[in-house]
Amino acid sequence: MEQNSDPYRIEAVDRALTLLSLLAERGQLSVTEAGRELGIAPSSAHRLLSTLSHRGFAVRGERRRYRPGPALRGLSVVEDPPPLTDRVRPYLERLFDEVGETVHLMVRVGPEVRFVDGVEGRQPLRVGLRTGARMPAHRTSGGKAMLADLTAAEVEALWEPHGPAAGRAALTGELDAVRRRNYGLNHDESEAGVTALGASLGWLDGRHAALTVALPSVRFAALDVDAVTERLLRVCADVRLRWTPRRPPSPQQTQ
Repeated sequence: MEQNSDPYRIEAVDRALTLLSLLAERGQLSVTEAGRELGIAPSSAHRLLSTLSHRGFAVRGERRRYRPGPALRGLSVVEDPPPLTDRVRPYLERLFDEVGETVHLMVRVGPEVRFVDGVEGRQPLRVGLRTGARMPAHRTSGGKAMLADLTAAEVEALWEPHGPAAGRAALTGELDAVRRRNYGLNHDESEAGVTALGASLGWLDGRHAALTVALPSVRFAALDVDAVTERLLRVCADVRLRWTPRRPPSPQQTQ
């Protein structure tokens, strides 16, 4: 048995706290596992786990395995995450450094998108920042990428009050193309003389978001589209890896 080198340490309390840590880390624990981890007899481990259960810190489940109880779960402190713009800003700046053109973070609000952050290109001829602007989602590259995340029925529900029936088939075909290549393209659709490429980030904090790269249309013919979209998709993948997207349970929350 481990020597009690700290004269102020109470062995039983120390063991109980160790069991709480193990329950929190592993999600479940058997009496045998608890005894082995603590270096004590299973009967002693059973008494400790039973005491934790009595106080609501553990719950005995099937096959005599213990899980975290409500009292233990209640100790978890969940801090509010930083605002979406703060979290995505480093990735937005990285994308700007890699592509050298104006980049934006946008969120979808029903059938529209809103530009919430951006970094403006430095070329003499460039696309200016659109922060704060709202545009129809189906006319923007990032909006198309986000619409491609939705089911056909969800797109239909958004389109019905806002778009002509004649454009529905064209939009459906374009969204199929977006799903195949994983990015949206806007060529002079939102604004004359502006071309943009956009990729979805999914839902972060319940907000449907995307990153876009915008440039003057006159430069698009000379653009290495594969290289730019590869960088765009890689940055978006890194955002999703760092901040796991979770879609709200109902479509109404995205509108």
